[in-house]
Amino acid sequence: MNDKYSPAKCAQYGRRLAARLCDQHFGAQPTATLDGPALLRFTPVRQLNLLVLRQLLTQWQAEAERLRSPYFDFDAAPVQASLAQLMNTLSRHIRLGRPALEPLLAEATAGALSLATAPAAAAQHLLFSGPAPITTATLRDNLRYIDLDKEFYQGFVDNLPATSEGFTAEFLSHRFELYHAANYRAHDAVQRFVETLSALLPLTTADLLEDGPVATPPAPAAPAPPVAAAPAPLTVPAAASKPMPAPPSAQPPAESAAPPAPNVPLYAKLKASQGDVQPLAETLRAHATPARPAEHAAPKVETLRAAISINQRFSFINELFNGENMEYHAAIQHLDALATADEARAYMTDELAPRYDWARKEEHVGKLLKLIERKFA
Repeated sequence: MNDKYSPAKCAQYGRRLAARLCDQHFGAQPTATLDGPALLRFTPVRQLNLLVLRQLLTQWQAEAERLRSPYFDFDAAPVQASLAQLMNTLSRHIRLGRPALEPLLAEATAGALSLATAPAAAAQHLLFSGPAPITTATLRDNLRYIDLDKEFYQGFVDNLPATSEGFTAEFLSHRFELYHAANYRAHDAVQRFVETLSALLPLTTADLLEDGPVATPPAPAAPAPPVAAAPAPLTVPAAASKPMPAPPSAQPPAESAAPPAPNVPLYAKLKASQGDVQPLAETLRAHATPARPAEHAAPKVETLRAAISINQRFSFINELFNGENMEYHAAIQHLDALATADEARAYMTDELAPRYDWARKEEHVGKLLKLIERKFA
């Protein structure tokens, strides 16, 4: 690339955007907190949410690594298994208030901008971090936190030579520079992502250039209403082996550069500019079964989590949630927390279906819908 983007200006914008979004969400409820599922939906820009979550789990892993004592064997297999269970339990009990969230969101915004403006530096930080040797499995785990231009970074990992010994960070960095020079299309990712962020807080590519204009923060505005109603208490179960989540597809960029009205939910700000995505409403109606006599109806279930068999769980995770265990558990927990079948169907139609592209997965959607009908029967 010929343009030089300023990390300092990316960080400055990150702080301003974090303050704006937190003002909108916490303005009327300053002591509110976010749990894991709410955190994954906090902004309409999936990449920001993922990098906040990555910081949380990375920090917890670092704290767990410091648990050492001359009196106890922390490397013993039973102790390691217990620590892993503790991490899984804590990952299901995330609680973030504004003082903790705002700096994480600011750093996440700067990190997301670096994915577009400085791919080599972003890859070094997000992909090649961790103890050496860095295996292909580690790289694929790290890919779970990249949503912006994920195919580009996925292509880099897919084209690495096959080896069971892993790679050094130096080798990966050199290899990425060659891959980037041969494949990356200059400016495309930057422009698209800037337009996406500009829907939340005005931004242009010139604002991020080293020799571009210095952005002037807007005058403080009165606290805006919260972005959305406080979510019901949910948990965020993680995979048995590790608590790291994997997230779904990116949100398409918004086109408007004008800041949205402060009382509009964040998710709606981008959704309004996307046009109609193939809805799941028709699928839900097609699978909605008419009421049957009680003697022929399937037995009512108390919770979806208990009613879904092991085989069904793996099927739903793989087919409906793109293999992401944590995302599946968060969605099921949210569905279990809803009060009516209509609310559950609306959640599936408005959030889950476009997020995971359920338009061509009617069979598995229908199975989940039948379980929902039994729960709310």
